[in-house]
Amino acid sequence: LTPTILFISFKQLDRIIIHQQVELLEAILGTETSSKYEIKNHLGQRVYFAVEENDCFDRNLCSPLRSFTIRIADNTGREVITVNRPLRCNSCWFPCFLQELEVQSPPGTIAGYVVQNWDPFLPKFTIQNESKEDVLKIIGPYATCGCFEDVDFEVKALNEMSTIGKISKYWSGFVNNVFTNTANFGIQVPVDLDVRIKAVMIGACFLIDLMFFENSLDGL
Repeated sequence: LTPTILFISFKQLDRIIIHQQVELLEAILGTETSSKYEIKNHLGQRVYFAVEENDCFDRNLCSPLRSFTIRIADNTGREVITVNRPLRCNSCWFPCFLQELEVQSPPGTIAGYVVQNWDPFLPKFTIQNESKEDVLKIIGPYATCGCFEDVDFEVKALNEMSTIGKISKYWSGFVNNVFTNTANFGIQVPVDLDVRIKAVMIGACFLIDLMFFENSLDGL
């Protein structure tokens, strides 16, 4: 897949829907399985498909902290984005080893990074370009439990004053949240945002899902 084809596809998107597929084995046995996602446009049409790669040890022992590689392919099966997350801390008490995620788009070419920022109260992240220059901020709410409603992580300019988009965890109902870990997310960004940064935003969405919504009761 050439970068041009990927960029044309991304350039048209200002809203991206990410739907985690139901894993029946996980629902029945309570065992973590590799996550699979459908990535759709605002019309609900699937444009990409994503599969998590790691081992059983990582999934079941490290769970929300687990390292992973997520491979994102188009509808023809060609890989267009690779998301790499190493095993790192998830605590404000370890500010020197917080989360960092790398996004390649196309695979082998760095598109950017998602870096967790230390904050004692709020979830905060910085979106960086391929040169590790800060581009955008993501700031989440104090409480991410949802309480029967959507949970929004605001995408902001670097000064944190203006909001240009958001990553939303959609509340999908009691039955879904109790019996499975499946999640539905929406990413809203300006249509003219750099296509590489749009790819990085998808990586940010995966990271937010694992950090804050991995437990089956989240979102109730």
